[in-house]
Parts: sequence; C-alpha cells; structure tokens
Amino acid sequence: MQGLAPDTKYKKPRQPTRRWQVQQIGQLWQYDTSPHRWFGPDHPPLHLLEILDDHSRVVPLARLYQRETLLAHLDFLCSAFRARGLPLALYVDYHSFFFTHVPEAFTQLGAALRFYEVSLRYAPTPQAKGKIERLHDYWQKRLPALFAAESIATITAANPLLQELCRHRNEHEMHREIASTPQASWRLALREKRSALRTAPACPWWPYVWSQWSKAKVGPDGRVALGGSRLRIDKPPGSIIVRCLHPNGDHSVLAAPPDKLAKPILLLHSPAHSTVLL
Repeated sequence: MQGLAPDTKYKKPRQPTRRWQVQQIGQLWQYDTSPHRWFGPDHPPLHLLEILDDHSRVVPLARLYQRETLLAHLDFLCSAFRARGLPLALYVDYHSFFFTHVPEAFTQLGAALRFYEVSLRYAPTPQAKGKIERLHDYWQKRLPALFAAESIATITAANPLLQELCRHRNEHEMHREIASTPQASWRLALREKRSALRTAPACPWWPYVWSQWSKAKVGPDGRVALGGSRLRIDKPPGSIIVRCLHPNGDHSVLAAPPDKLAKPILLLHSPAHSTVLL
C-alpha cells in the first residue's frame, strides 16, 4: 500500500536553527555558574563561571573557582570586561548576588555593574537561558576527561588550559545555529558596526568598585579592624570609612564610597600576606 514503504529519497542536510538573539555584540551577555566535579568524582565540586555573547556566541571568559562567592563574581566580571569591553546588559537568574526584593535597591554586585552602566536582565526560567545552559553541557562533557588525560587536578593548572580551549572554540569551532565560528560572527559585527561594546574605562575607582566593601567606624583609639588586625587610620575617631577587600586578598581603606563626581581618597592599602583562593 502507498505510504507504508520507507522513504529512501535523498533528504537535505539539516539547516542551522536560527534562534532568537540580539542584533549587536555586547548588547546582551548571558552569565551563569556551573557547579560540577570538574576533576572527577573523587574531587569536590568546583564552580565554573562563564559568560556568553548572545549575538556571536563568543565566550569572552570562562574560569574555575573553588566557591561561588561575591569576590569570585567581582574578579570574573572585572577580568571579562577588561578583556572584551563592557556590555549593555547581563542576562542572569534571580540569585541573591544579582536580585534583591527591596524596591529600588541593588545588591553590591548590582551596584558595581550600575556604576559602569551595565544593566541586569533576569531570566524567568532556566530554559530561558538555553544558550548558556548548552554551553554548560558542552564543558561538562569535555573538561573532566581532558583534565584526567592531562593529569590536571588544580584550579591553577586548569584555568590556563580552559582559556586556550575558549580561544579554540571561539576561533575554530563552527556553531550550528549561526553557521560560522563565533569569532567570525564577532568580527563581522564589528565590520558592520553592530557593536554595543564600550572599552573598559581608565577609571580611578575601578579597583575599588570591583572589590567587596563595607562601611565601618573609626574606633576611639583611631584604628579600624582590617584583615584580622586593627590598623591606625588618619581620620578622627567616630569617622565613617569604607573597607575594601580585593579579590587578590589585598585590603584598602577609602574615605568615601565610589562616586563618579569625586576621586577616591585612599587612606590605607594593606597587601595580602597569602594568596586568596577564590
């Protein structure tokens, strides 16, 4: 009977699937964290922070951290923005690092992004971040086997290799949805002047904005608690100062919080005595 025999006619190869995407590079970067046992089942989970340009599918940066902390996010975003520029917006979930239920309020990370005019857009569901969720799957299928083959079991050894893999993926791997390599799509957008990116500014506030800061009061003895010690500050007792913990473990003390209309007044800088494991 007609219609029951298998169809043996030539079928066209599957065409790239054009999913929704923004029209400019830097218009929207998807940002997420992937916890996984990257060094194998006998090792504790680590957190892979990664960012993806929604238009070109370029991965500006991916980096492993021991924990997902505010300092890890600050370190990662500062590095990504220095490497590729500032996007208009980050596409994130409703994690407490990004979202607060207090109207018109910002988390500390949100305030840092707002200082450099990077807005936050929130994904209503995990499925809404499909592009970066597929990127998580991409790394989870490849990295553990590669790290095992290369006898890599430390973040210090893994991150340089991960950076090389990002570069290879961006430059040489064809992306089915856009029918080109991500870097070729990025370069095409630049040639056609379809870029919303801004160069990271030479701003004196930069190292302090990308630090974990808190306000404190100078004690009656003229000192403030800083990194387990009490250090003397050139401010009267009772003065309010700003303590900054930098991702590399350094501490700084400022006379006032970041303000675009003023320059930072550094009261004290204390280098880290050991490497901070982010």
